[in-house]
Amino acid sequence: MSFILGKKASMTQLWKDGKVVPVTAVSAVPNKVTLIRNKERDGYEAVQISLGRTHREFRHAAAHPVDVSKFNQGDEVTVAGFQEGDKVRVSGLSKGRGFQGVVKRHGFGGGPKTHGQKNRWRAPGSIGSTAFQRVVKGRRMAGRMGMERTTIKNLQVAGVDAEKNIIYLRGAVPGMKGTILEIRN
Repeated sequence: MSFILGKKASMTQLWKDGKVVPVTAVSAVPNKVTLIRNKERDGYEAVQISLGRTHREFRHAAAHPVDVSKFNQGDEVTVAGFQEGDKVRVSGLSKGRGFQGVVKRHGFGGGPKTHGQKNRWRAPGSIGSTAFQRVVKGRRMAGRMGMERTTIKNLQVAGVDAEKNIIYLRGAVPGMKGTILEIRN
């Protein structure tokens, strides 16, 4: 099980076998192991690593096992745990889009463009019902969009530069430049 915290650096492209491969460069300087949780004391097994002031726990689960015995407090986690061709999951915060209407936020179709519909093309339509006399919880309406935790699964590691501490991931990852990302097998 390999995992590391990194910062999204940029999107670029690499040449592999005569073809251009779109990649995201993630700067993953060595992380420190700050805490080890065990079943006797905490009730679960996990390893907490830090990148600057950011701390994340990687828990042991059946689908994604973490061998806690391999880590000691103060150890470093580096990009050397990843190899070209590995499949990884990348989690991070998506880009914030601000306050958005229902068409952009939820994909509503909008109203008809004719028959007296002036300035109502992107409106949500009716939101209430006759039974409840209130807006039901969870109703899809306009509001803030983005800045949500997003996970992209099965991204392929296109390359690892151990000297510069950079992992190249094939495709796009969540967030803008500088976003903290969790990368794990």
